Amino acid sequence: MTHTPRQDRGEASVLPDVEGHGAELPPVWRRIAAERWGSGRTADTVGLLVLVLATALTAFQLYVSLAAGIDARQQRLVHLMFVMLLVFLTMPPLKAVEDEDGNPLDTAGNRTRTILGAGIDLAAIGLAVVTSLYPIVLQEELASRAGGYENTDWIMGLLGILVLLEATRRAVGWVMVVLVSLFMYYAWLGPLIPGEFGHTGATVQRIATHSYLGNDGIYGMTLGVVVTFVFVFILFGAVLSKTGGGNFFVGLAYVLTGRMTGGPAKGAVLGSALMGSVSGSAIANVVTTGPFTIPLMKRVGYKKYDTAGVEAAASTGGQVLPPIMGAGAFIMAERLGVPYAEIVKVAIIPALMYFGVMFLFVDILARKHGIGALRADEVPRFRTVMKAGWHFLAPLVLLIVLLLNYVHPAQAGLYACGALLVVAMLRASSRLGVRDFFEVFVIAARNTLAVSVACAVAGIIVGVVGLTGLGLVFSNVLVTAFSGSLLLTMVMVALASLVLGIGLPVTASYVVLVILAGPALEELGLALIVAHMIVYWCSQDSNVTPPVSFAAFAAAGIAGSKPMRAGVSAWKFAKGLYLVPLLMAYSALMALDGPPADVVIAVVTGCVALTASAVAIEGFFLRKVVLAERLGLLLAAVLVMVAPEWAGLLQAVLSLDLHHYWFVLTGTALGVVLLVLHVINHRLARRSGLPEERTETAAGVHAG
Repeated sequence: MTHTPRQDRGEASVLPDVEGHGAELPPVWRRIAAERWGSGRTADTVGLLVLVLATALTAFQLYVSLAAGIDARQQRLVHLMFVMLLVFLTMPPLKAVEDEDGNPLDTAGNRTRTILGAGIDLAAIGLAVVTSLYPIVLQEELASRAGGYENTDWIMGLLGILVLLEATRRAVGWVMVVLVSLFMYYAWLGPLIPGEFGHTGATVQRIATHSYLGNDGIYGMTLGVVVTFVFVFILFGAVLSKTGGGNFFVGLAYVLTGRMTGGPAKGAVLGSALMGSVSGSAIANVVTTGPFTIPLMKRVGYKKYDTAGVEAAASTGGQVLPPIMGAGAFIMAERLGVPYAEIVKVAIIPALMYFGVMFLFVDILARKHGIGALRADEVPRFRTVMKAGWHFLAPLVLLIVLLLNYVHPAQAGLYACGALLVVAMLRASSRLGVRDFFEVFVIAARNTLAVSVACAVAGIIVGVVGLTGLGLVFSNVLVTAFSGSLLLTMVMVALASLVLGIGLPVTASYVVLVILAGPALEELGLALIVAHMIVYWCSQDSNVTPPVSFAAFAAAGIAGSKPMRAGVSAWKFAKGLYLVPLLMAYSALMALDGPPADVVIAVVTGCVALTASAVAIEGFFLRKVVLAERLGLLLAAVLVMVAPEWAGLLQAVLSLDLHHYWFVLTGTALGVVLLVLHVINHRLARRSGLPEERTETAAGVHAG
């Protein structure tokens, strides 16, 4: 079957090829198989198996979403079985010795590893099938003996946990395996633990059956969210990618920002935001848009590590921007028992503020280094871009409208997928062939592997926390240790999220953190949805914060920068992940059901504080910022962001009862005055003919 590159079809050629449609490549299932099995008959067979399993998984998910005639637990069992089979087929159990180019060496050790790995794969595949089908076949018998399970039941549970941990080791990493094992060990060791963390303990049999057959274990709500909601949106992202929608959104971003100062970086921010808000994965967004956005930024003068940092921070921000915010947002809606539309509504303003700060950072950086805009001939015309891809806007608008009108997310996602397919098939530039459809199924299945495995194994932690009462104990210890200080508790949550992020995906990090620290934040006076949103934002930091910085490391590989330096740059650009949650906690930023004036005040004062923070951190605005200005701006930001803490401190030290609004007003006024004076001084300096203060000029591309 021939495959014509979509980029050569008519009007689509005016759009940037961020999806790689212009390249002649083997089918995606063969490429996935070749990554582990190389070339040859074995790789072809595995590729065919991957295609069959991915198609079966997608078909099953569509059936579940359309018919909903299968028990929820059985849905999760079948879904996880397909996922684990794909993991065991595509991810090797043992790492081979490779040459400098990353190709496996033909050595006796590698051949032994291949044979041993094949044996491990066969055993794991057999266990995955048996442990998944056992609760389905014996559903009625297991229900009748709930609480009095037989030896076979807990043994099957133990085997199910072991095979899931092996899938986790391959898809997520050792850290998650060790963390889950420690939680189970804690459940077993309970009577021997002194102090508040001690408990009555649980036997191995109890832990196994609770995790395998209980409502809060492997097949609990956390995995259920992936099956019910997340997969549909992953499928939507796969269809959008395959039809060329990503090319349109990036092209549109550059039309809107290309003529601005630092246009390529602003285009990267906007393009990655648009793609990230529908892709559900920061790293996937980096490797999709980065090969186009990063070279453009480098060409106009941004340093290598800054281009990687901008791309990583923007792609990470896409996870907090509606309409699709990643798996954690759907889990949040389920745990809170609220419609997903409510999560979308309260998330919009903070997300826009995050990207506003990013825009400001890249603008400051451009002015600081004398980086200009793209040349006129490098910026596509708005009319041309819209003519080539306007039809991609209709499904996105439909999705947003449906979600805001409280249509069930799974139904909204299906309608959006259907609408996207219809509009794509109407135009030759985005029309899908038979092979394209199969590639969509494989891409969707591949993108769900790590998410599904992480959510399933996180269910064990959720179950252990419920079994031992650890959540309440940990929350009480947090509140007591920090003497009821909300600020110190939030700092501890941020640090904990960074530590967990070293080995956990952001979704698993959110689940673990929210069941442990969420009750503490609620006890300190935060609304439940605010507490969850703060934890969700903090859980994103592993993508952009050293020493982990997964998205930044991926971007560094594209930019040719040192990974750790790119991580530091991404951490700077993504400061909103830490600053905006402070505004969520201490202002009316998320109180959309309250007086509109309070929300407006929170937004305006918050924007002033974020601007002051960005200028103080970068030490530059329209010109270099002197030390006194930086300290003043920093003070203004702190006064606004944690105003209630200042009021409490004043009450404790001087016994003065002053409303925190006065600190917000003082900080806002100070920030505005300093910024206005900065602008005035800059204009006076330009009129007098004084040279502008910059640290570097745009004379070429900077080394990274």
